[in-house]
Amino acid sequence: MKKFSKILIIGLVVILSLGILVACQGNEETPEKDTPVEETPDKDNSTEETSNGGTIKVAASPTPHAEILAQAKSLLAEQGYELEIVEYSDYVQPNLVVDSGELDANFFQHKPYLDDFNAGNGTEIVSVAPIHYEPLAIYAGTSTDLTNISEGASIAVPNDTTNEARALLLLETNGLIKIKEGAGLLATKNDIIENPYNIEIVELKAAQVSRVIEEVDFVVLNGNYAISAGLKVEDAVAKEEQDSEAAQTYANILCVKSGDEDREDIKALVEVLKSGEIKQFIADTYEGAVIAID
Repeated sequence: MKKFSKILIIGLVVILSLGILVACQGNEETPEKDTPVEETPDKDNSTEETSNGGTIKVAASPTPHAEILAQAKSLLAEQGYELEIVEYSDYVQPNLVVDSGELDANFFQHKPYLDDFNAGNGTEIVSVAPIHYEPLAIYAGTSTDLTNISEGASIAVPNDTTNEARALLLLETNGLIKIKEGAGLLATKNDIIENPYNIEIVELKAAQVSRVIEEVDFVVLNGNYAISAGLKVEDAVAKEEQDSEAAQTYANILCVKSGDEDREDIKALVEVLKSGEIKQFIADTYEGAVIAID
């Protein structure tokens, strides 16, 4: 009886061992069944290979630059490029991220500002194409009649070097102040030599100017900030004219780091931004606040 029990125990051990072995073999086969899942990266790679140059990353101001770029996405996709738009609300970071190589291009500034930024920051960013022009304009705040401006009126202007000068030149064109000869695009309120109405020039960051419109008599705004504030250039009390020298001097430009001008993806982006489709979008959407450049 003991001998039979011993044989029975041995038999059970053998059966259990075989079961465990089969179970282990079954588990080893599982990765083979899951292998097709690992083919997904290969599919992604094949997609990238058909996209000519992959992704173009562009820094832009939200309005109108990012909006214009958004319209360019589908046109670039037809050429095999994906456009990634990174929005910034200031005028400093877009240049820094392009100079560092973090992003491929930026779209938010004009040439005088770019030149001043490069000189002051040691960056090497270049323009590859002028895309559009945004007339700088004077908008009513607590006062509405620019031709009958009150003594000691306050006017808010952007405080960055070139845009402040541009604002002051516009005030000069409208007979409100006179600026020292030769000050040009570097003019500040310290260069005002005649101020018959004792106007107070309130210098603010460009993004903050529209926020004080109910606290000052007038504001001078860049086109993009005017649009963001819900203002229309047709309602401005004065503006730079479309056929003026400013239209060329202050054209908004697509920029890249020096040496990247001849990249095929950048050329494709320029071609799209200069296309008839984009020009029509600009004309239909911004009603004169943004003007496409041929």
